[in-house]
Amino acid sequence: MAEITASMVKDLREKTDAPMMDCKKALSEAGGDMQKAEEILRVRFGNKAAKSASRVAAEGLVTIAIAADGKSAAMVEVNCETDFVAKNDDFIALCNALAEMVLNQNPTDVGALSGLSYKGTTVEAFRTELVGKIGENMSVRRFARMAAQGKFASYIHGGKIGVLVDVSGDDGIARDIAMHIAASKPKSLDASGVAQELIDAERRVAIEKAKEAGKPEAMLEKIAEGTVQKFLKEVTLLSQPFVKDDKQTVEQVLKSKNSQCHGFTMYVVGEGIEKKVSDFAAEVAAASKV
Repeated sequence: MAEITASMVKDLREKTDAPMMDCKKALSEAGGDMQKAEEILRVRFGNKAAKSASRVAAEGLVTIAIAADGKSAAMVEVNCETDFVAKNDDFIALCNALAEMVLNQNPTDVGALSGLSYKGTTVEAFRTELVGKIGENMSVRRFARMAAQGKFASYIHGGKIGVLVDVSGDDGIARDIAMHIAASKPKSLDASGVAQELIDAERRVAIEKAKEAGKPEAMLEKIAEGTVQKFLKEVTLLSQPFVKDDKQTVEQVLKSKNSQCHGFTMYVVGEGIEKKVSDFAAEVAAASKV
């Protein structure tokens, strides 16, 4: 019997996107013949996994797991190609399981998470099988595991926006703050967490606008500073008007409840992933000319 090496398994997996153990079995059945092994896998899984691997997965779900004491929590984003698949029971179950794995097993990165056991196989093998079954690409994009100074509260909006917020004090207001974050999407807790490049960009824009408006040179820095401060109030959680009572800031509402927010994490599904926008009418017109 031909020796089945790790590199052979790796090469076959890259060609077919089939689970590693299935690649090894196929090579054994084929006596080490790569082409025959590939044919075995195509019969078993079809071409769905390999074809879908190159497609953009920018839909998906955010799931959250919180420890019983509220002191630790995990949030995971898993992507797929369409919102239809994001409603698939197997996909949802996998997402929920991943959040629990991150919380309880604390993997170091997505690679380590993908190697954990799930339903008698690994996360990665199950993902690949699910890709073959459904016919859409899907990927574990990112996760966060956090420890709280107070306790975690969470909010998920339609599976697309996930928020974890660390609050000491009133549990009810903590949930409201999580909902506020999902709605208002602050960049940080306070001004100290806003990236300097964002502040510098706001300052430059303000100065150029003031110049175009004919403002005196001596007033430019003062105008820019005012613009920056306004920007910081808009993008920092504690300074934002509270969504349930815009006459108070989030900070004021927290103080009224003898509570304090220590930080938050927010995931928005597909954020930062470049989605391909196609003109279907143009594609049909082009195809008709062929």
